[in-house]
Amino acid sequence: MQILVDGLSKSYGMKVLFDKISFIIANEDKIGLIGINGTGKSTLLKIIAGLETMDEGIISQNKNIRIEYLSQSPIFHDNLTVLNQVLKGDSEIFVVLRAYESALNALALSPDNSSLTKKLLHYSDEMTRLNAWELESQVKTILTKLSITNFNESVSSLSGGQRKRLALASSLISSCDLLILDEPTNHLDNNTIDWLESYLLDRNGALLMVTHDRYFLDRVVSKIIEIDHSKLYIYDGNYTTFLTKKLERIELSEKLEHKRNNFFQRELAWIRRGALARSTKQKARIKRFDTLSDTHFTRNDETVSISIGYTRLGKKTISFEHASKSYDDLTLFSDFSYALQKDERIGIIGPNGAGKTTLLKALIDPSLLSSGSIVSGPTINIGYFSQDATDMDLNKLAIDYIKDTAEFIKTKENISISASSMMERFLFDDAHQYTPIHTLSGGEQRRLYLLKILMLAPNVLIFDEPTNDLDIDTLKILEAYLDDFSGIVIAVSHDRYFLDRVCNKIFSFEEKGKIVVYTGNYSDYMSYRQAHLSKLEKPTHTNNTTKVGKINPKKLKLSYQEKKDYESLDSEIDILMTQLDQVEELLILHATDFTKLESLAAKKELLEMKLLEKIDYLERLEALVKIINNN
Repeated sequence: MQILVDGLSKSYGMKVLFDKISFIIANEDKIGLIGINGTGKSTLLKIIAGLETMDEGIISQNKNIRIEYLSQSPIFHDNLTVLNQVLKGDSEIFVVLRAYESALNALALSPDNSSLTKKLLHYSDEMTRLNAWELESQVKTILTKLSITNFNESVSSLSGGQRKRLALASSLISSCDLLILDEPTNHLDNNTIDWLESYLLDRNGALLMVTHDRYFLDRVVSKIIEIDHSKLYIYDGNYTTFLTKKLERIELSEKLEHKRNNFFQRELAWIRRGALARSTKQKARIKRFDTLSDTHFTRNDETVSISIGYTRLGKKTISFEHASKSYDDLTLFSDFSYALQKDERIGIIGPNGAGKTTLLKALIDPSLLSSGSIVSGPTINIGYFSQDATDMDLNKLAIDYIKDTAEFIKTKENISISASSMMERFLFDDAHQYTPIHTLSGGEQRRLYLLKILMLAPNVLIFDEPTNDLDIDTLKILEAYLDDFSGIVIAVSHDRYFLDRVCNKIFSFEEKGKIVVYTGNYSDYMSYRQAHLSKLEKPTHTNNTTKVGKINPKKLKLSYQEKKDYESLDSEIDILMTQLDQVEELLILHATDFTKLESLAAKKELLEMKLLEKIDYLERLEALVKIINNN
């Protein structure tokens, strides 16, 4: 299978999404598509899926190629059952499987009906003929893995998150050559994301997806396509490799731009001298000057940052005092007590439906608790970033939505900045500021909502799935802001990278309504859990007991070779980085010698591969050393 995209362009009014971009999707490619919100990622997916037109360009593909597309806003049929929604295709095997399930359910209601028995036998034979039994098992396995277990439940009764997972199941079960997924990890808990990673890695066929989940990109994709200022850049490798190669591209572009500016100044001086002397100008040189004048250099936006002031936090913060919440026979959390410290960064994790969002809402309105209390100090000023921006008037101009909160805001340095300037820092140019909110993409609307929350100058930030629909660049800006934020952060999130990057405590919703507090970020939590599970699985021949979660340091240590490697890896990495710098300089020096360039590029790729291996190894050893030292 191969799909060739050649010279594709797409605009909406004056906004250019893509300008003559070209790329190839080959069989077994696993591609991650990234770019800031509003650059047209979802539009590109729809064009390749044949659901939207392009302005110009060609998409050529093999005959009879099968494409399955998961939209951010999938279509559901409320009159169908869960199983029939998944098996909505028109292929013979899907038709027979639906008929078999229908006959089976009908016979369960009328077990003595001979006509239904005969019909069920007929469809059983058809299932055998089409080898559909394995498909039925696969469908039910995928639904169960996505936490949907009532296969005969009506689609109309499902929650929004369940519907998204149902749509994902429909896409995964489809037999296709190219699977296109738009934000597949939204509304999935961490265990389900781990399962989806494994499923996609084992799946045959090509994959093209948009996701903000950086760990997911790192573990699943083998190629990154980036849309940046209507241009497209392709990087072989996962997300970590992309970060390295993008930095190299930007540095090279800036060096070339510096040279271009110097040359431009020389040409400008020559033109002026020629004009003053009224001498005959060389047409070729004037044309070259005109070309330089029309050349635009795309600068990197990742240096954008926010430095907003915040309300001072007093000694008394927030305390949970025997907090409990239940609905009839369902207990979400019970007898939870904890006093938050000023600098804590709390990550809240647990399966879908465990009560994580309910806990956040109780922080805003403690009356939601069934028993117990949540007590807040007098200086607490909460900024709550919910899953839905209920106060957003879509007909309002984006700039007015921000000005409703504050026309000016103080930075930490006590400098006043206008709402317009803050929007520019948060990747909204003049055109975006003075446009109605409904014309912004879903991700841009979330970014706008996030900026409004931060401009309230809170000292407690509460996030409910903050990474849903936010692009990676915006997440980087948010994470950098939180680094300098002198207040409390509480976040419900399934994004493991975000939890690792931001949090120093984990609240884990576990069995029977118990919330367990773990010190460290998400990786620390996983290391503890894995070490504890491994200990439980090992047989013991002693009567001595060990406290839960404690690791015996005598049984967990570095080998002799690992110790030697750990001591030498830093210097080895430094040497490789120096060698890479030298190759980079040679690449610029021999920019016109194509034979030399080919050899240098191969050497650079080999050095990069060695460097990544060394860094990965060092990270593994550091994680192990951390566990040993903590126990």
